[in-house]
Amino acid sequence: MKIRIIKKYFLIIILSLGSLVAKGQQDAMFTQYMFNMQSINPAYAGMWERLGFLAMVRKQWAGIDRSPLTELISFHSPIKNEFVGVGFNIIHDQIGRENRLSVFGDYSYKVLLSNKLFLRLGVKFGFVNYNNNLSAYKLYPDNRFDPAYQGEIDLKFMPNFGVGGFLYTDRYYISLSIPKLITNDFKANYNNYSSVAETRHIYLTAGYLIDLPNNFKFKPSILVKGTIGAPLQVDIAANLHIKDRIEVGLMYRTGDALAAITQIAITSNITIGYAFDFTLTEIREYQNGTHEFYFSYDIDFYRRRYLRNRYF
Repeated sequence: MKIRIIKKYFLIIILSLGSLVAKGQQDAMFTQYMFNMQSINPAYAGMWERLGFLAMVRKQWAGIDRSPLTELISFHSPIKNEFVGVGFNIIHDQIGRENRLSVFGDYSYKVLLSNKLFLRLGVKFGFVNYNNNLSAYKLYPDNRFDPAYQGEIDLKFMPNFGVGGFLYTDRYYISLSIPKLITNDFKANYNNYSSVAETRHIYLTAGYLIDLPNNFKFKPSILVKGTIGAPLQVDIAANLHIKDRIEVGLMYRTGDALAAITQIAITSNITIGYAFDFTLTEIREYQNGTHEFYFSYDIDFYRRRYLRNRYF
């Protein structure tokens, strides 16, 4: 029992200190990425005929103090001619005492390759504001503030931009994007520790929609994320659409987690969703899973004569 308690506190310490000397930080991760691909690909902005708002909250490793928390607010809209789309994403990432606020605007343009095949090209511009209050960390096991870091606060403003392409029909899509092209790195004031480093991530996603009897639809999808110095991470998902109102699915993230996903269209404008991640790593003994909540509100602002169902 005593060993278990010591191991638990050791994990909490590692989690907190990990943000003190962090190399190659990861972009914000969402299990329900398939409902908000704009966060990783600017070409997705304005893809559908409606103006829309979206909010997501992800609490990772619930039960561990100061475990990762990610909050997102986004907006997307086509411009009246339907070929141009705009949007923005605001993402707040918190782990331990470390905070990152990402604010990016998106612009996309649609190219007609044939009557049924379309290509959207997108670009995003924005910044990441990084903050890490080093003076708030405490020594273990004394639970005292470290005098060496008193008054030390890392602050960094990091502009960035990204690009993406989205090839799609009514049945399938293929997406390729680099949300942040600039690699940012800076040193803390004390002892020259590398406090934050942002690496370039490449995302490849694809999905296919299969019709089933009784107005059911099956949608397998995959996301591959790669970055220098880290193994490829692959999300494999299988979702079932039930009469265009309910969507349920399962997802496997290589070497990390299994997840259950559900989404319900409350009205023609309002959709809610929830995902639960069960981690497969050793930390599963000390936490209560990862919870992710989704809310979207769409408006037929331009009063289109024809509105497509949104399956991806």
